[in-house]
Amino acid sequence: MKAIYLTGFMGAGKTTIGKKLGNVLQLPVIDTDEYIERQTGKSIADIFAEEGEETFRKYEREVLKVLPTENVIITTGGGMVIQAENREWMKTNGTVVYLHCDVEELFRRLEHDSSRPLLSENKRMQIERLFQERLPFYKEATVTIDTTGKSIDETVAEIVTVLKDQKRWP
Repeated sequence: MKAIYLTGFMGAGKTTIGKKLGNVLQLPVIDTDEYIERQTGKSIADIFAEEGEETFRKYEREVLKVLPTENVIITTGGGMVIQAENREWMKTNGTVVYLHCDVEELFRRLEHDSSRPLLSENKRMQIERLFQERLPFYKEATVTIDTTGKSIDETVAEIVTVLKDQKRWP
């Protein structure tokens, strides 16, 4: 089976849902941000601060190409989709699942999170702007699942149902 790539805005639940989905489908889960942190020995925030966003985006491109493309769930950073090369790679090598979450809920989930390098002073404005910029890229996914107001279990069950219905999972 081809890889399952979870995409979506920061705070949409990619990492948490990915772990639970991995348990349900009995597949390993690899988080691209965690992988980059292990490879570089730096936090994502430190990479942005010391090397800049462009270097981080280069790391994302490189990571996609070294990760397995079969029998795995890959949770991506929120900005993975902004590069056409990454979107094409994921579509070619797997099923891309966009975890949608409305902006108000994203704001509630992120308003006290200080670990996001692209969010600083006016978080609401930054979330709205980034979300609108990225939305067309997220919508290129194979499958869209709305996580707004849903539990982790509800979201995972919906993903499994859709994957089975589309014959992307046995």
